Amino acid sequence: METIRNFVKNEIVLVVAFVLAVVSSFVVHPDNKYIDYIDFRTLSILLALMITMAGLQRLQVFRQIGELLVSKMNSIRGVVLVLIGLCFFSAMFITNDVALLTFVPFSIVTLSISNRKDLFIIVIVLETIAANLGSMLTPLGNPQNLYLYSLAGMSLGAFIKLMLPYSVVALALLVLCGFVFVKAAPVVLAEKHIYERSKRDKNMIAMYVFTFLVSILVVARALDYKIGLVIVVVLTLIFDRRVLRKPDYSLLFTFIFLFIFIGNIKRIPALSDAIGSFLQINEVGVSIFLSQFISNVPAAILCSGFTNHVDKLIIGTNLGGLGTLIASMASLISFKQYGYIDGADKKKYMGVFTVANIIFLIVMSLIYILL
Repeated sequence: METIRNFVKNEIVLVVAFVLAVVSSFVVHPDNKYIDYIDFRTLSILLALMITMAGLQRLQVFRQIGELLVSKMNSIRGVVLVLIGLCFFSAMFITNDVALLTFVPFSIVTLSISNRKDLFIIVIVLETIAANLGSMLTPLGNPQNLYLYSLAGMSLGAFIKLMLPYSVVALALLVLCGFVFVKAAPVVLAEKHIYERSKRDKNMIAMYVFTFLVSILVVARALDYKIGLVIVVVLTLIFDRRVLRKPDYSLLFTFIFLFIFIGNIKRIPALSDAIGSFLQINEVGVSIFLSQFISNVPAAILCSGFTNHVDKLIIGTNLGGLGTLIASMASLISFKQYGYIDGADKKKYMGVFTVANIIFLIVMSLIYILL
């Protein structure tokens, strides 16, 4: 019983998605149309990217890059700006989840060594915002981008052009926060860690760089997604099979259950018309609102079934990642990492997190209105 309770607690989004899919199947009975609900292209790209990122993370490639950049700084402000920048820019390519899983623990260690534990909360909060907003620039940045990009059928250039104004403003605001909240005091860092890599590790890094490029080709529609997934899985299975245990398979099943739920709802005319009418009031506003309560990935999948304005959903679900702690599930990663610190003040963290997110959400929403 305790195991079930813990599973539900840890995978609440998956459980809710499963329940919705099952309940809706009593109204729209399973048939051969169910298979058409599922976006296998998005699922394949997600799995390929998760495998690749898990491999590179296991080899500590991202951490090594972070340590190299931080070691160049001679002030705590410079260190903090680099840490925020690492989350912002890396999230564009390795996803916001992986960016936070990699650099939040690294930041905690770095600030501890620098005797600046007073900066834990503000730095982790800004890193979380940076990862969520940095990830919005590319289809690779987060799961909802990947799904909506695939659904829209737009070019990679068109996607980046759509989100670039928001990314530029977000970066400027993050840098401003770094200057406002962190004084330019001298800093003493530990000696740089020397990474001694075996020939096998170097070969593994090369392999995962290759699988990342394969994923890029699939995203850019230059390579069929089925071929891309086979390449990634087969290479990993042969050379580094333990990594296949690392991907977040619960996310993939969450997508599948939500696809089934939305597919069924679309076949119930009364519900479909009501949701469509509500969404047409303001796609961006509605998707931001829904994200605050169900997270932006489910919001993207839910809303996508009832509007053709996918570009509005891309904007709305990315901005909707700001706000509450569950607006973006990636934010929970940072919160959990902070909670592991001795003497962590979770109440204070939530206060700073909420205020900062609301400010960023207001600014980003104003940019949308002005554009």
